[in-house]
Parts: sequence; C-alpha cells; structure tokens
Amino acid sequence: MRNGPSRLGPSGRYGVRAVLLAAAVTLVGVPFGLLLHQVTVDGPLTELDERLAERLHDRVVDYQGLELVMQAISLTGRGTFLFVLVGLAALWLLRRGARKLAVFLVVVSVGGGIVNSLVKLAVGRPRPVFDEPIATAFGKSFPSGHSMGSFVCYGALLLVFLPLVPRARRSWAVAGTALLVLAIGFSRMALGVHFLSDVLGGFVLGAAWLAGSVAAFETWREERGRRRSDPLTEGVEPEEADELT
Repeated sequence: MRNGPSRLGPSGRYGVRAVLLAAAVTLVGVPFGLLLHQVTVDGPLTELDERLAERLHDRVVDYQGLELVMQAISLTGRGTFLFVLVGLAALWLLRRGARKLAVFLVVVSVGGGIVNSLVKLAVGRPRPVFDEPIATAFGKSFPSGHSMGSFVCYGALLLVFLPLVPRARRSWAVAGTALLVLAIGFSRMALGVHFLSDVLGGFVLGAAWLAGSVAAFETWREERGRRRSDPLTEGVEPEEADELT
C-alpha cells in the first residue's frame, strides 16, 4: 500500500487544498475582520490609534536624526524598492535555472500588492493628519501597504533563499527578517502616515496572503511527487539548494 502526500489521488489533493485554503481564510478572516470592524465603526481601537499617533508624532517631530532613521527604514518597505529587489532576485533565480522559485516569488509579491490596493480602495480610510506633518504619503491608510508589502516580499525572499543559509543560522535569518518587517511597520507610524491598526492590518493580511501562497505551492510540490517541506526551516523548495549554489 502506497502512502504519503505524493501519492494522493485527485480527491485527496482536493481535500488538502480545501484544508489549506480554510486555514488561510481563518487566518485573515478573524483578526483582519476584527481590525476592519474597528476601523469602519470608529471603535475603541481607533481611539488608541489617535492617542498613539499623537504621542509618536510629538516624539519624532523635534528630533531630525530620528526622523532620518525612520525615513531610511521606511524606504526598505517602499513599493519601488521592493519591486527592484524582487525583480533582481527573480532574474538571478532564472539564470540559475530555478524557474519555479522565480515564479513563486513574482506571483506572491505582485499578487500581494494587488490585494492591498483593492482593500485600500474598499475601506477608504483617511491617513492621520497633523498641523506639522513629518512625512506625506498618497492613497488611503488601511491597511498599510509598506507593512503588507514588506511582510509578503521579505517573507517570500526568506522562504526562497533559506536553503542557502547554513542550518545553524536559519533561525537568525527568520528573526532578522521579522525584525526588519516590524521596524518598517513602526517607521510608518513614527512618520505619522499610518495608524497602529493600519500596520497591524497590513501584517495580518500579508501573513494570510503569504500563508495561502505557500499552501498552494506546497500542493503543487505534492503533485510533482515531492515530499512535504517545512518552509520555515528549509524553504519552500529545499531540493533547489544545489542548483542555487
């Protein structure tokens, strides 16, 4: 009797997809739904948003050095910066013959940007307003595009290139990526262009999009007869490590 994920029939693979999709929907539906409800009805969280935004603005506006640091961190989450970074990584992967990883990286990153733009238009939340603004930004506020974009793009880059990191240092790579993403989200609040709930919404929506994308890629791996991987410890396609090196 043959067992294992790679031996699943059509009905079995459909069941795997359904479970993975349900997990992704739950991930985005529950916390993101709560955040969205607070934003649309001006719930208690929006009061916290306003107070925190005022305090951060008062702290940063008088310190030009801190403002410059926040601007530099924020730059690493800007759409154009991420576009170039992901594009260069995808080209490098293609030159190495890792076409599946290049497709995964581009589709996940571009798709996340489209999802964020659609949600912003649907919600239409205004950005914070101050008498002495530190920075300006276009578009609507919820969810934060920098927060979602950095979570999706840096997360996808991590999962693609993790096989190249020595095993003893992979936990550090994960922690470093998480710290960078958190710093980008904080920088958007410190610069006064997003509320706390905007940043949290971006993180949650980005986590859901990335998790759903990894789940779909994992199912594709199984259809190609490969074993189920552990993305956070070995990447989404650990078999490509030799080709990448």
